[in-house]
Amino acid sequence: QVQLVESGGGLVQSGDSLRLSCAASGRIFSSYPMGWFRQSPGKEREFVATIQNNTYYADSVKGRFTLSRDNAKNTVYLQMNSLKPEDTAVYYCAVSARPGLIPMKGGQYDYWGQGTQVTVSS
Repeated sequence: QVQLVESGGGLVQSGDSLRLSCAASGRIFSSYPMGWFRQSPGKEREFVATIQNNTYYADSVKGRFTLSRDNAKNTVYLQMNSLKPEDTAVYYCAVSARPGLIPMKGGQYDYWGQGTQVTVSS
């Protein structure tokens, strides 16, 4: 079973940066897409970014967030710059065991981490 552990969240001010990490263990393959979602109270879980051969971002974070992957460490990173209060959410790492897809829906992912809180103050 694949297990994911997120880290790097915290409390920052608007305009600051954070880097989230997601360490994966278990039978994960480099061909499996990995991605990030986020969820705020009262809102549905929202797609943030995914990486396979290329990276794809939600419009709300394009130009500010950068997703990278270290296959040797089975770890993905989400560099978040120019953070806004609207970015406040619990951020979840996920893995899709469906190579060939560019998964941007929660239902397309098979494994999820516990989440890490990101809070951006004004």
